[in-house]
Amino acid sequence: MARMNVALQELGHAMPDYKHATLQEDEGPEPAGDGSASPDSVEVSYAPVGFRKGTGPLLTRLASRSQLELVLCTVAVTLALLLGITVVALAIQYSRDPSHTMCLTDACIRVASKILEALDTDTDPCQDFYQYSCGGWIKRNPLPNGRSKWSTFNSIWDQNQAIMKHLLENSSFNSSSEAERKTQRYYLSCLKEQRIEELGSQPLMELIDKIGGWNVTGSWNQSSFMEVLKMVSGTYRATPFFTVYVGADSKSSNSNIIQVDQSGLFLPSRDYYLNRTANEKVLTAYLDYMVELGTLLGGVKEPTRQQMQQVLDFETLLANITVPQAERRDDEKIYHKMSIAELQVLAPAIDWLDYLSYALAPLELAETEPVVVYGDAYLQQVSELINSTDKSVLNNYLIWNLVQKTASSLDQRFETAQERLLETLYGTRKSCTPRWQTCISNTDDTLGFALGSLFVKATFDRDSKAIVRTHPIPIRGNSCFPPDPGER
Repeated sequence: MARMNVALQELGHAMPDYKHATLQEDEGPEPAGDGSASPDSVEVSYAPVGFRKGTGPLLTRLASRSQLELVLCTVAVTLALLLGITVVALAIQYSRDPSHTMCLTDACIRVASKILEALDTDTDPCQDFYQYSCGGWIKRNPLPNGRSKWSTFNSIWDQNQAIMKHLLENSSFNSSSEAERKTQRYYLSCLKEQRIEELGSQPLMELIDKIGGWNVTGSWNQSSFMEVLKMVSGTYRATPFFTVYVGADSKSSNSNIIQVDQSGLFLPSRDYYLNRTANEKVLTAYLDYMVELGTLLGGVKEPTRQQMQQVLDFETLLANITVPQAERRDDEKIYHKMSIAELQVLAPAIDWLDYLSYALAPLELAETEPVVVYGDAYLQQVSELINSTDKSVLNNYLIWNLVQKTASSLDQRFETAQERLLETLYGTRKSCTPRWQTCISNTDDTLGFALGSLFVKATFDRDSKAIVRTHPIPIRGNSCFPPDPGER
């Protein structure tokens, strides 16, 4: 017992030293100071923590789990892996299924067949891609007689003409639109060839007299320049000097605006007039055509030739001030927005408010109405040319524009004269086009919007407009389009 007491006492004396040694090892260096500390203060020091070997927390937690929990966890992980593999496999299988990667509707199949028919698979696309992609179409679509070119658009136009023929010749035609009813009357009157041959040139001669006469065929009103201009271009849509139309403003496509552009030449390009040496044959044929139509309308041959030569010379002056197409590609350079009052100052030879009010009636206009002029320099020079030209030449030029605009509606003599000119221009003789096709083209040229309305109602589904609006085609900013692959 005495020995046990002695051992306990020795252990009691040793404990403070052990505790002190342990604390000394854990504590960091003492802070600098005077060595005194408040009895109530608590000092905390941070010592570096070293890496110690031992059991990690994850293994510790796993070790604490029961065997059943470990089995369930393993099964869950395995199922997740199997599910992921299954999803990937299904995605690969879905992508390889043709029914999911290509359109197999009737419309898609028809379009695909057209594309395949257009191909020339005997040609190496790396050597001649155009022949490879279009050779089949060219073989299946030889150039028709009387055509200088042929493309997919011409083919589609022929198909559309057949649809319009069916619509306009339908005996049960009954439209609530007066404009659409006019298209049918116009078309059916065009088909009456016997009556047209009986009337000859009389309808146009009466129209010329109504407007004020033509110096080529007789007396004319020398003070009626503006009235003749309004009738010729405003009522009968010929385009002497310039063309006027209403369309979307290219700088604000949400609004329409009056637009004025250069015009006034009968031949396809200004180069025909300016390069006389290279185009002598064409210019001679054009003058002969002018003289022939003038005499068919009552003119005497030699005086008619002299006056028509003056008209041709005047058109040459117009060609000289016409801006070449190559210089009109930048819309920013030719776009000039101004009021009608400012247009009047630019080109004072025309009474613009009077003319535009007549041409765009019943639209009410004021001098503040905005107008877009494409080529202000051209209009300024046209105004100067009008003021410096003899009134008889101006009259002959204006009425000539009316004659060439309406000649296709007259008898066979006028059509034959036109065919000879076109043969000289394009090197092809006009084929024997069915009369109904000629009448469809004339109706479209005269009443295009009304005929277009009929066509859309008959061929387009009501949902088409909504579909197009929800799938807009990004054409804004595209100033040019690739050439038609079927163009010949």
